[in-house]
Amino acid sequence: KIIRRPEGGEDKMTQIIAILQARLGSTRLPGKSMAELNGKPLLWHVIQRLKKSKTINRIVVATTTNEADNKIAQFAKDEGVGYFQGSENDVLDRYYQAAKANGASKGDVIVRVTADCPLLDPEVVDNVVRKFVEANETDEKYDYVCNTQPPTYPDGLDTEVFSFSILERAWKEAKLQSEREHVTPYIWKQPDKFRIFNVTNDEGEDLSEMRWTVDEPQDLEFIRMIYKLLGEKGKTHSFTRKDVLEAIEQNKKVTEINKGFGRNEGYEKSVREDKKVG
Repeated sequence: KIIRRPEGGEDKMTQIIAILQARLGSTRLPGKSMAELNGKPLLWHVIQRLKKSKTINRIVVATTTNEADNKIAQFAKDEGVGYFQGSENDVLDRYYQAAKANGASKGDVIVRVTADCPLLDPEVVDNVVRKFVEANETDEKYDYVCNTQPPTYPDGLDTEVFSFSILERAWKEAKLQSEREHVTPYIWKQPDKFRIFNVTNDEGEDLSEMRWTVDEPQDLEFIRMIYKLLGEKGKTHSFTRKDVLEAIEQNKKVTEINKGFGRNEGYEKSVREDKKVG
C-alpha cells in the first residue's frame, strides 16, 4: 500500500476505500440489491468479489435513510464492512458523507464501483487503482482514473478512482441535478478542470456492448444464468471476466436475455431533468 506523510505528523498508511451505493427503492428493479442470487443477496456477491481485490483496504456501503434501507445497513454490518445512511436523491452528498464518516481524509483514495454488478472482476478494479496510485507517485498525476471514458469493458465492470480531495471538491461545486444524483459526472465532464485518464481493456477488444449489470428484471435473469453456468464448472465464487466470456461463447443465446437496454440510462434520465429545470 501507499505511504503518505502528512505535514507535522507521523507516517500514515493511505486508505484505499471502495464505496458502493445501494438501496432497495430502484424504480426499474425494486429490491435488486437484496435479490436472491445463488442462495445469497446480490449485494453479498459484489462484496465478496470486491474483498478479493489486492489494493483495497476498506469497503463501505452507502445506503439511504429510508426505513426499508435499514436492511442494507444491517447487512453491511453483519458482513463486517462499513456503512452509511444518507440522502436518497443527493447521491453525491451521500457518497461524500459516507467517505467522511468512515474515516476518509485528504490524500486517501476512493474507488467507486456499483452495487448492482455481481460479475465485478477484482483484477480490473486493481488495474484501475494501480494506474491512479502509480501515476500519482510520479509527475504524471491524475485527478480521476476510470475505465468508462470511453468504456471498452462490459457494462458491469465499471471502476472509477479519485482522491477524497477531488470528491470533496465535486461535492462543494456540483450544482446540476444530474451531478448530484450521480457521483462523478461533475468530474469527468470537465477535462479542462480535472486531469483524467482512461484505462482500456487490456485484451485490446471493445466489449462495451456487453451488459453485465443489473437494472432490469432481464438483467437479473441473465446474471443468474451466468452463475448457473459457472457453478456447473465449479467456479461459483471465484471466477474472472475471462470465465464469463468463455461461458457466453459456449452459450451464445444467453446474451439474448437482456439485449436491447442502453448503457447509463439512469444518468441520461437525470440529464433530461436538468434541461427541464433549465
